[in-house]
Amino acid sequence: MKQNIAIVMGGYSSEVNISLTSGNVVYNHLNKEKYNPYRVHILKEKWVALDDNNQEYPINKNDFSFVLGDKKINFDCVFNAIHGAPGENGTLLAYFKLINLKHTSAPFYQMALTFNKRDTLSVVKEYGIKTAVSIYLNEGDVIDLDTIINKVGLPCFVKPNNAGSSYGISKVHTKENMLPALEKAYKEDSEILIESFLDGPEVSVGVIQYKGETKVLPITEIVTENDFFDYEAKYEGKSQEITPARISAEEKLKVEAIAIKVYQILNMSGFSRSEYILVKGEPHFLEMNTVPGLTEESILPQQAKVAGISLEELFDNAIQAALL
Repeated sequence: MKQNIAIVMGGYSSEVNISLTSGNVVYNHLNKEKYNPYRVHILKEKWVALDDNNQEYPINKNDFSFVLGDKKINFDCVFNAIHGAPGENGTLLAYFKLINLKHTSAPFYQMALTFNKRDTLSVVKEYGIKTAVSIYLNEGDVIDLDTIINKVGLPCFVKPNNAGSSYGISKVHTKENMLPALEKAYKEDSEILIESFLDGPEVSVGVIQYKGETKVLPITEIVTENDFFDYEAKYEGKSQEITPARISAEEKLKVEAIAIKVYQILNMSGFSRSEYILVKGEPHFLEMNTVPGLTEESILPQQAKVAGISLEELFDNAIQAALL
């Protein structure tokens, strides 16, 4: 008997369109002989399931079901393709926990923790993981630019604490640029992270649960035409993503070991993709994405392909792990 799979996509953040693209890729690559996949749009204004003709059917939030014709559709599992809130920050997953519905992501607490950049950094630092020097600000805090610059130096990065896809991030080269960068970041979030500039190659590494084991995927080197790996570089072709990364065998082993360690420290399961800067050959952890992009061009699917894992296998494995 085929299992009913809800592929949730959309969300409440600036990443809604990217998430819809990821979700449709998952839908197109799931084995239709094995599953009955349904696209489910989770949007601020509506929760709806779609049929093959894009007809919408309201989701019953009591049990996350919907009615198709004269038949009630209940789901066996949810494939989470929502970047940002409420899928990546744990909110939706806490709801699934309450109604006892299985899903492809880590438990809601782990998702909430890793979505919060500064809380994640606070945890991994305790285990000796190298990171950038950082300062945290909350909206309304008194801002002393000289104190900030004396601690993190210039250039530095100003980031929203809870946002993805490089929305709201600025690389600040001068004191005069700091306040506009803070204003830009505050448009995305009420919490800000300011980090020192780390000089070295940037790499991205996927760690997933695959066939019952924690697997490190081939490492990707990020080479951007822009000043840093911003939205334009990520999604508008202003970067090269080279897999496998052009790093030494020693650097590769260090990145793999730290990526596994961070995954385990944070008690992760399901998908993850973490970013590192290699400073004099030493990996410095930046952040973890727990609902990474899932299009054919996205980094984690590129890594899976190099590892010999097709998108169908990648997505099927995630569902089977969730069901077990």
